[in-house]
Amino acid sequence: MKQIPVGTCVPGPAVDRWLKPLVEGGYECVALNFHMSLEGTDLKKLAERVMPYLREKGVAVATLGYYCNPLENAEQRRTLESVIDAAPLFGAPMVSTFAGAYEGQPVEKAFPKFGEVFRELAKRAAGNGLSIAIENCPMDGVWNRATCNIAFHPKAWEAMFSEVPDENVGLEWEPGHQSVQLIDPIAQLRDWAPTGRILHLHGKDCTVDWDAVRRWGILGAYPFAKQRTPGFGDLDWRQIFSILRENGYASDICVEGFHDPVYRGELELTGQLHALRYLKWCRGGDPVPCPPAN
Repeated sequence: MKQIPVGTCVPGPAVDRWLKPLVEGGYECVALNFHMSLEGTDLKKLAERVMPYLREKGVAVATLGYYCNPLENAEQRRTLESVIDAAPLFGAPMVSTFAGAYEGQPVEKAFPKFGEVFRELAKRAAGNGLSIAIENCPMDGVWNRATCNIAFHPKAWEAMFSEVPDENVGLEWEPGHQSVQLIDPIAQLRDWAPTGRILHLHGKDCTVDWDAVRRWGILGAYPFAKQRTPGFGDLDWRQIFSILRENGYASDICVEGFHDPVYRGELELTGQLHALRYLKWCRGGDPVPCPPAN
């Protein structure tokens, strides 16, 4: 009987500080993440350091993440290629990243370049036995002025997967990023879970201040949405687990901490371990075998 594992994201540059307390706290897998730069990290040496400990604890690396703009930045694209080549050292089944964008330009302008770049990346990943999971974070971009990631909206996903139909390219879907756009994540998951394009989930939630929306709107003059650790936000994660199960989801959910405005700093580990307990409860607890049939 297989449960959907509950993991957490560990910042690659802070592995020495955070990996052990999160694993000892009970997380079942980890994502090792880097943002825009490896910050001098030698991935081969990192694997040599962390993998004996993770194997001893029975904790898998769910994904090796390098979030960058591979469409505009050739150096970041080369680094992403090196991350794809290094992922097998961690036993990771996938690499997670951004789709890239043309900074300050409309989302649609980047679709042809996305196809050109990610068709090659998909081949490289397949050669390493990997998938590529693209996170749906807007990175403060909007449809007409993207920043470094066009993959924040389902209209973009449809075009992206038309450009790159390879089955090993999909989404690292995070419901909180949809809530910030006032999209209903549950309705969206019901639409997209059956497509097989959701390869990985980030466990991050959101609280929308609807009174602020009614009074001040959503164009930035007044904050209306806060990113939350699961268990402190608006979403009912029981529904998310149920939809994933109904559609044969075979991956995990990795909590993306270090964003909650309340459970941060000295409360970071408190909030993350609460999220772990909450998500395990939402998935139905630990597996319980049924009595044998007569």
